[in-house]
Amino acid sequence: MTSRTLFRAGLAVALLSATAMPVLADATHNHPAANGTAAAPLDIVRAATDLAPSVGARGPEMIKVKLDTVEVTGSLADGATYHYWTFNKKVPGPFVRARVGDTVEVELTNLADSSERHSVDFHAVTGPGGGAEATDAAPGETKGFTFKAMRPGLYVYHCAIPLAAHHIANGMYGLILVEPEGGLPPVDREFYVMQGEVYTKQAYGTKGKLTESIDRLTDETPEYYVFNGAANALTGDNALTAKVGETVRIYFGVGGPNKTSSFHVIGEIFDRAYQLASLTTEPLTDVQTINVPPGGAAVVDMTMDVPGEYVLVDHALSRAARGLVGKLVVDGNEQTEIFKAATTRTAQAEHGRHETH
Repeated sequence: MTSRTLFRAGLAVALLSATAMPVLADATHNHPAANGTAAAPLDIVRAATDLAPSVGARGPEMIKVKLDTVEVTGSLADGATYHYWTFNKKVPGPFVRARVGDTVEVELTNLADSSERHSVDFHAVTGPGGGAEATDAAPGETKGFTFKAMRPGLYVYHCAIPLAAHHIANGMYGLILVEPEGGLPPVDREFYVMQGEVYTKQAYGTKGKLTESIDRLTDETPEYYVFNGAANALTGDNALTAKVGETVRIYFGVGGPNKTSSFHVIGEIFDRAYQLASLTTEPLTDVQTINVPPGGAAVVDMTMDVPGEYVLVDHALSRAARGLVGKLVVDGNEQTEIFKAATTRTAQAEHGRHETH
């Protein structure tokens, strides 16, 4: 038995007690024929705007959450497809929004055509495995549980079936926001962004149907880094948008399963950064970059003072060349008192100018 085989076996045994809990989601019971093919892959990217509004000042309620675990063939990059394991056919899973004191009723259905058992572990749960054991479902099974949202924060959820890293790398992660009483300070726009890794046997940029690599997963050497499930997903029509003068909040999480993110928006400074997504601690102010570990999250607020394109990156910048780029496009009037590009001069013109003087 090789050392890598022993490592995998030991890790699987260590994780057998890691149970998975259910998460709240948008229901999707679709026929397997609608789950994509290599010739006609699905768009698995969850739009950054796909999140419910603030709970505001309402009191505690019962919230019902429906998650379907669906295995699909989706677009990973231009000309490349991948077999994803998902919550509700998108990556990340649905953004779950609650408030302290809510009772959350979770129902997880593992569709009958799944190749694997699946579950969900909410980091917001106080209870064994975050609900993982309660939702450990074979293909065709539905399981569930309820929990009390006791502590405010922004929390990761993910599948916890061993090898949990395998399920997470294939797309099974998301965020749940538990707002404090009275909600968070209002902003003009909110966005949902998660970073992840994809481990393929084929090199980055290969076309066609790509396949997973357990060896690269256990060696922690991903070929792709992604925002919201796919290479360069939050660009073009999926770019985040805002207007000059607006306040923007990004709920940012790292599904991982392995890499820490140094989240940064090029050309912006975070007005407030809720470090490690603690909503009961005073936020940091005037922050350039925030570190978010795998299985962790952060909340950042910005005021958009100048129009233009702002690039979302992990400041481990080599990852941008492996798909980890997003865009925030800001429209509005120029604000030359804040930022003004200098007039371009050629070296030849500069030489002539110095000669005449």
